[in-house]
Amino acid sequence: MKKITMQEIADALDISRVTVWKVFNNYPGVSDALIDLVLTKAQEMGYLKQKAPISRDTKDMVSIDIPAAKTEMNVSVVVSRPESSMFWMNIIHQIAKELVSSNINLMYTYLPSKTSDGYSLPSVLTNGTVQGIIVLNVYDYDLLNMLNDLKIQKVFLDMVTSIPEDSLTGDLFLFEGKSSVNKITSSIINKGRTEIGFIGDIEYAKTNFDRYEGFLSAMNQYTLPVKKEYCLVHSIGIYTYAEEINDFLSNLKQMPQAFVCASDYVAHFIIKYLNANNFNVPEDIAVSGYDGTTEYIDQVDYLTTVQVQTRELGKRLVTQLLYRISNPDSPPEVTYIYSKIRYGESTNF
Repeated sequence: MKKITMQEIADALDISRVTVWKVFNNYPGVSDALIDLVLTKAQEMGYLKQKAPISRDTKDMVSIDIPAAKTEMNVSVVVSRPESSMFWMNIIHQIAKELVSSNINLMYTYLPSKTSDGYSLPSVLTNGTVQGIIVLNVYDYDLLNMLNDLKIQKVFLDMVTSIPEDSLTGDLFLFEGKSSVNKITSSIINKGRTEIGFIGDIEYAKTNFDRYEGFLSAMNQYTLPVKKEYCLVHSIGIYTYAEEINDFLSNLKQMPQAFVCASDYVAHFIIKYLNANNFNVPEDIAVSGYDGTTEYIDQVDYLTTVQVQTRELGKRLVTQLLYRISNPDSPPEVTYIYSKIRYGESTNF
């Protein structure tokens, strides 16, 4: 027999899935009449046969001392860089739309880029105000460990390489990069260029590290040497990308035939430097990126990149967090998001 889900019950009653979740978890804020409707419909559809019987009287067991904030579900998006690019803002915007449609309050919690001695997380994350968090653009080891220790449900988008996946207390989403960057690198090699460098801080994020592995695997596949002098993979300062990349490029004795970059953000600094120093892209040097953003490169579809579907990603993050809230004992999951490669003029030599 097909397993009945909360979403199907919600659809049958034309209410939100969160309302159904509140009923089955004895959460306050649902009228008696609606509780009866949900339980009756669940019984009709066979949902209650799959679960332990739910007592109608448990709704009266909630203490009157519970603060008002508990009467609604609150979710926070947690970020550490308020000047986030449009790539991140598009994801956040879609998260907001999805939560609003489910009658869930969205909060926006800023964290510093780096922790200092004596730092503690904002009280909104620790005092029971929020029932779940979606962590975006946080790449500090200490901050991530603090968030990981929270006793609330959580979903992370990306992670630093120094924190093992099996130590996480929430679900992790990663952009698939090894296969896609392997394909981009291979396409450059197949066109005849073998002197290729990689630019991107592989210590910053696991996704960057995976993209670097994709580059390495393609070079190894074609038995080509990886020249370290063409690769900038060490830590890069958050606010000094332009300076450090320009310094790296200006100190090269000879330019490679192509640069594979960990992101479009990095790629645009490379292209800007090359154009300013009389190198033509892609005639002299091909360049590729990752993310599929439109804010860094002036020409639409010019850059070869991996097109991340930010809207679909925002929806998926919300769906996973609501699942985690409804199923807190379910084992943590690691999910890879695959995106299509978009070949542009920047590698069309």
